[in-house]
Amino acid sequence: MLVLVSWTPDAPAGIERATAALALGLARNGHRPVIATAAPPQPEGPGLPGVTIARLRLDDVQFPCDDDVLRRAVTYQDTRLTRQIRDLITEHRIDTVLFTDALWGLGRLRGDIPGHVRRALAAHVKPHTLDAGPALARATRVLVPSAVMRDELAGWGPCNLRVVPNALMPDPTVTPPAPKLREQLRRSGPVRVLARLGPEKGVLDLLEAASGWDRPLEVALAEAGFEDSTGSQSALLHACRKAAARTPNVRLRGTLAWDEVLPWLAGAAVVIVPSHKETFGLVALEAMSVDTPVVAYRVGNLPALIVPTGHGDHLLVDHDEGPTALHKAARTLLEDDILYAATTQTVYRRAAQFEPRRIADFFMEAVS
Repeated sequence: MLVLVSWTPDAPAGIERATAALALGLARNGHRPVIATAAPPQPEGPGLPGVTIARLRLDDVQFPCDDDVLRRAVTYQDTRLTRQIRDLITEHRIDTVLFTDALWGLGRLRGDIPGHVRRALAAHVKPHTLDAGPALARATRVLVPSAVMRDELAGWGPCNLRVVPNALMPDPTVTPPAPKLREQLRRSGPVRVLARLGPEKGVLDLLEAASGWDRPLEVALAEAGFEDSTGSQSALLHACRKAAARTPNVRLRGTLAWDEVLPWLAGAAVVIVPSHKETFGLVALEAMSVDTPVVAYRVGNLPALIVPTGHGDHLLVDHDEGPTALHKAARTLLEDDILYAATTQTVYRRAAQFEPRRIADFFMEAVS
């Protein structure tokens, strides 16, 4: 069972997509995964064959919310939530529970679960100190998506850290563009950015520096079920709209459904990931899976994804150089047809290593 209180189909956040992809990989490998969520039921989205969605009752929380609101609710309802987890364990005959975050994945719950059930904690980001103590103390395994996160948590005490990368959401209906179309995209296709509304994603900085770009810049921004503080996503969206309005070549759009993400990224000449930090970099990997080159800062786990392609020198720029350097790197790549063609092939092969059944095997090995 994978626990994430904010999980919904089509949620514009990496942890939700990674949770769904892992569940799909487990189902394809013959397991019976359950995703436990407290988010309100959503309209039918992309199906997750073999995956059961179970509902948790969490009172006094409306999404989106911030950490403080959720933490108070979870603290006051700890006993009730633990009882619900225990009931789901019995109902679905669960042998492993993955709390997908110390807070949002309920890893901080103090109540006990049956002794025969393995209790794993995923740390996609560094837990807040208020949540880390109880979450780390009760986990039999602590899983992180990258060596970057492993190093961040190394001093916190857990000695059983295991790296289990995020998996890609599969979509057999989407294939990379044919060579002729890819060449057309190189010549005149748009530069695209896909991100949720968080200041660490660096989108506002990129938009404010976009004046004079010679390619259309298309940016998809979406509100997640969590935010830094109440109303912070709306405020950031307003600032992004103001910045985009000053540049004729920029177009903003809203949320993409999960089954729209890969086709949209495939239709880009290049994808820019302007994040100031990334503990994994799922958007970059998704773009690479449809052979779209990715230009990004040399931060977090992004070098670990991109450098093995052999084109890190062309696709990564130093963070201190700012968004102008991202634009320059993208333009240089698009002006070199030979380099561009070679890059599309190698990024595609790199992304294939994150197929969900393969990642599910890593997960089972890590928690067993």
